[in-house]
Amino acid sequence: MTEDPPRLAPLLTPEGQALLAEVRDHDPAQELALATRLRRDHDAALVSAALGQARLRQRAVAKFGAEDAHRMYFTPNGVEQATRTAVAAHRAARFRALGVARVTDLCCGIGGDAVELARAGIAVTGVDLDPLTCEIAEANVRALAPEGPRAAFVRADATAYDTTGADALFVDPARRRGAGRVFDPEAYAPPLSWALDAVRRTGLGAIKIAPGVPHELVPDDFTAEWISYEGDVKEAVLWHTPDDPGPPRRATLLPAGAAVADRGLPDPPVRAPGRYLYEPDGAVIRAHLVAEAVAGLPDAGLLDATIAYVTSDIRQETPFATCYEITDVLPFHLKRLKALLREREVGVLTVKKRGSAVEPEELRRKLKLKGRNEATVVLTRTAGAPTMLLAHRAPRPH
Repeated sequence: MTEDPPRLAPLLTPEGQALLAEVRDHDPAQELALATRLRRDHDAALVSAALGQARLRQRAVAKFGAEDAHRMYFTPNGVEQATRTAVAAHRAARFRALGVARVTDLCCGIGGDAVELARAGIAVTGVDLDPLTCEIAEANVRALAPEGPRAAFVRADATAYDTTGADALFVDPARRRGAGRVFDPEAYAPPLSWALDAVRRTGLGAIKIAPGVPHELVPDDFTAEWISYEGDVKEAVLWHTPDDPGPPRRATLLPAGAAVADRGLPDPPVRAPGRYLYEPDGAVIRAHLVAEAVAGLPDAGLLDATIAYVTSDIRQETPFATCYEITDVLPFHLKRLKALLREREVGVLTVKKRGSAVEPEELRRKLKLKGRNEATVVLTRTAGAPTMLLAHRAPRPH
């Protein structure tokens, strides 16, 4: 794989593994005292490495779950940029459904996607420029997918690597530079244009990109999928599948797996607020599929032609939107809102907004909330006019 010395080696020894087990659930606030005690019996560098890895594993639990995270190895950037397990598993399942047997994973990072590809029975070749990252990816696949096809990891520049023999490519360009995110797809490493051409040359593949990508940057020979997990939009993926292209846009909501695809429907009409407010999932909004997501909802309409809030007088369960019951519809007025919340003894306020310049934290500071009740205020526009809706989560229909 690489001629560099394996920097994970000390942690992979019996002593290193025992240390990792001992510090697994340590309290970072007590780390100095713990390190001092451990250094009496272990090399200081090994103790430092074990504690650093334990901290990263604790952070990684949110993405990978405790069982997997505490068997994996990470770098700080790897924890931040790695694909969440549920998302990677969803993508691997699609590769498998497409009949893919071998994937070359360019810019593989710490191996989050490679693990799920291997678990899906797909042979993986991971490529990354950083030697430690390659070493970690290999260790992670070995730990989490020991029964899967052989996975190989190569230290190389993704733009120079020969992808001959792959059934498909998966490209995950770096979208961070220093401490900040990169928003221009041509500033990705490698650039989006290079990744598109690389996938075309292979014939089939996928490219992970930021969910805020402008729709006009999606080429006609690719389809775009926006993915959310528990309501938070995680990523977009550009798929090149000439033999099975599917609709140009779709949204997938995990962990349930609900999906909605482009059918070319017109936007719902604008109407006055009804009894219920539907807030579409972020992936649905990013994919511009609000019309498709509420197509079966009677009397559905937009509060404003430019805002993705849907209203109806009917309560109907849908996986694609959260439903709120509206109690008050008022023109936006801070003093009126403050008086109303005081009257109702609201001490905890959830602020949602679309099409409003009001900052939620600043609003809460000015309201000086006190009370034993909770409420939600939606700051938006109705037919162009600034509006505030008081609401609460609607119970599921019987």
